Amino acid sequence: MPTAARVVVLPAGSDRLRLESCLLPDPGPDEVVLRILASGLCHSQLHEMRAPRDHDVVLGHEATGRIVAVGDRVAHLRVGDLALLAGIPRTRTGSPGRPAPATVVLPDGRVARSQGVYAWADHVLVHGLFLVKLPESAPPESTSIVGCAVLTGAGAVLHTARVQPGQSVAVFGAGGVGLCAIAAARIVGAHPIVAVDVDARKLAAARRHGATDTVDATREDPVERIRAITAEPGRVDAYGAPVAGAHHVFDCIGRPETARQLLAATRNRPFASDERGQAILVGIPDEPIPVDGADLFVHEKVLMGSLAGSCEPERDVPRLLDWVARGELELEALVTRRYPLERIEEAVSALARGEIEGRAILVPGAPSA
Repeated sequence: MPTAARVVVLPAGSDRLRLESCLLPDPGPDEVVLRILASGLCHSQLHEMRAPRDHDVVLGHEATGRIVAVGDRVAHLRVGDLALLAGIPRTRTGSPGRPAPATVVLPDGRVARSQGVYAWADHVLVHGLFLVKLPESAPPESTSIVGCAVLTGAGAVLHTARVQPGQSVAVFGAGGVGLCAIAAARIVGAHPIVAVDVDARKLAAARRHGATDTVDATREDPVERIRAITAEPGRVDAYGAPVAGAHHVFDCIGRPETARQLLAATRNRPFASDERGQAILVGIPDEPIPVDGADLFVHEKVLMGSLAGSCEPERDVPRLLDWVARGELELEALVTRRYPLERIEEAVSALARGEIEGRAILVPGAPSA
């Protein structure tokens, strides 16, 4: 039996989001219908909304929900299960590529497309590969941000950079992803942990989640400050330059100005050492980023990208939820705003203006006042 759904749609040729009613068909053999309990608002959706397009779009890629219907070939989920929706496959598969992006057929016959999955809705029809079963003990609303913000930020620390105890970390951008990176760095024993932002509220949140030092980029040069905090007196690189900069620097913003600072704030390789400073791009750039090739070459630094924290949700979600259960990762504190679907325009506007501390979520059925 088809499932009635309300879905946020960005029509072709428009920059205004609309909440539309539609019917989702019964799931195919590999598909699942999920009743959304909460879904996160991510900056990457702003990139999607600004991109040129000739078709309607459905958005969102992190959520929690209850399974309503399951296709015959979906073996890891049952009706009634609590599940996490992520924008990347839950595990490695034996077949190449990934499933076709989810689509929604609207009442007038238009087809709205996603980049893989969608989550800004009260019900969704998605491929089962993007869903991970959750324990009933998981907080249903705040866990929704694990599917992107936590996987991306914490995963960049755990898997992309492989931060070790005692190594220094710097994070540009103390939004939802940046705070998750800071929290993960604290949990694995990094020190010092330097947070950089232009918003005093976000820097205060960074301290609460584990930053040992904060830098207001409107008041001081973040590169100079990071290098001063992490300087290693008496150590030099192969060219005799003093060793300074963080072992691991994460750019969770992706703007040209932070991309320029990313490499400059990264530690130069000490002479006769195997330790190379790592500059990790986590935020999505709107345009090509500048790279100082001489700095990269002479000081033997490593520049790399991190997509979804290099994570595999089936493997990593249990570990992250264990952090939550032990009180090491404060999910509830990371979620600072809740909006009903009817207020999606207000929510996205606040996100675009940089007003949201931590992460905001959409909660279908929440009071609209």
